Amino acid sequence: MHYHLIGIAGTAMGSLAGLLRAKGHEVTGSDAGVYPPMSLLLDELGIAWTDGFDADNLTPTPDRVVVGNAISRGNPELEAVLDRGVHYTSAAHTLKEEFLRGRRVLAVAGTHGKTTTTSILAWLLECAGLAPSFLVGGVAENFGTSFRLAHSSLFVIEADEYDTAYFDKGPKMWHYLPHIAVVTNVEFDHADIYRDDIAYRFAFERFVNLIPGSGRLVVGTDTEAARALVERAPAPTWTFGFDDDLPDAYATPSWSARDVTHSETGTRFEVLRGKEPMGRVDMPLSGVFNVRNALAALAAATAAGASWDALVEGLSTFKTVRRRMEVIGEPSGITVIDDFAHHPTAVDATLRAVRERFSGRRIVAVFEPRSYTAQLRRFQEGYEAALSRADRVWLAGLFRPERYDRTTGMNPGEVAETLRHRGIPADYRASVEDLVDGIRGDAERGDVVVVMSNGGFGGIHQRLLAALA
Repeated sequence: MHYHLIGIAGTAMGSLAGLLRAKGHEVTGSDAGVYPPMSLLLDELGIAWTDGFDADNLTPTPDRVVVGNAISRGNPELEAVLDRGVHYTSAAHTLKEEFLRGRRVLAVAGTHGKTTTTSILAWLLECAGLAPSFLVGGVAENFGTSFRLAHSSLFVIEADEYDTAYFDKGPKMWHYLPHIAVVTNVEFDHADIYRDDIAYRFAFERFVNLIPGSGRLVVGTDTEAARALVERAPAPTWTFGFDDDLPDAYATPSWSARDVTHSETGTRFEVLRGKEPMGRVDMPLSGVFNVRNALAALAAATAAGASWDALVEGLSTFKTVRRRMEVIGEPSGITVIDDFAHHPTAVDATLRAVRERFSGRRIVAVFEPRSYTAQLRRFQEGYEAALSRADRVWLAGLFRPERYDRTTGMNPGEVAETLRHRGIPADYRASVEDLVDGIRGDAERGDVVVVMSNGGFGGIHQRLLAALA
């Protein structure tokens, strides 16, 4: 079958293209502004793609057109699809019908930690000899890719709550047929998709309702909205977290950790299943939030049949996911970290983890308000609190300032001023060039510079490495 993907250069769409190609389908696609690494990946896969949208890209007529969720009405290629009556569908629906139906799906959902937890889970199952297929929203370093199609009946997938397509405004995760489902946590996000916290919670309630009675829900205990899912689950449930996550009315988590120690090489902790000690484990990841991610993956892998010894070995050899606390260079003795954090809770957790890993060193936070949530004024106080964990703060301008006015948009200058009143040196620089110049003039040997954004941030990473060198 010939699949044509409109918006093929997105992370999820590019991975879907690879899966379809691995299954033997003919795959073509188009996008605007395609650049490495996705352009290189598509070329390596032998997928013909066009930079730019045009009705001519639909010649010869494909059997199926997959419309990416970033594509909207007015796109000339999409308009031609509709005018010609070509069969079109979404990426999530294609995944369900081509790859998930008939398999035992392990779907990882939640506001924070999805990508890392999915990657850990896939690697644990691999180390247990279960050889899963997988689709992750980032490059899992152990595999060197974001997707794989294997012969195993297991398929591990990151279950995103963002909308599916312009014609399907429900979340992608509703398509994923979970047998074992993980919900890491639930905290309001994606304000461009969900009108309020009630609508956001409902997305997860319905996701959990998809689990068959023979399946398993693995849910984190650190947010009230996630804990509430336990009562709604039609399947057996395991909880994970720390004892102090829970109000007194709750029992000890099914999976928990104690005696957590941090170092520059990673984290060590003891795992308990109920009140039974399972043993100490090591992982090269940092941060309490990654302990929770690891507990979720350990529980889900156990539910899938993995042995404890294999899990211990897998966790100790797990590498990382690109753009998740990834050290990208150490020019002039300055450690530069790239991280995907963009929600206030994620920024707070990332800076806590960096502090734990690099104890005694000056932490410099560089933050771009890029996502729709990050640019909203309603979250400004949350960012002020989170960024207060750094020793030095640099703020970039809003990614799309024209979408907001003084009452709706976050004001980076005000955030910097608030931080200065709290005794934390902070500056706002509207352009990436000015930001890099400021950091270069201020940085000292031994600093840890944490760059946080859920996008390209104007190429700041390579510019910063070159400037600091």
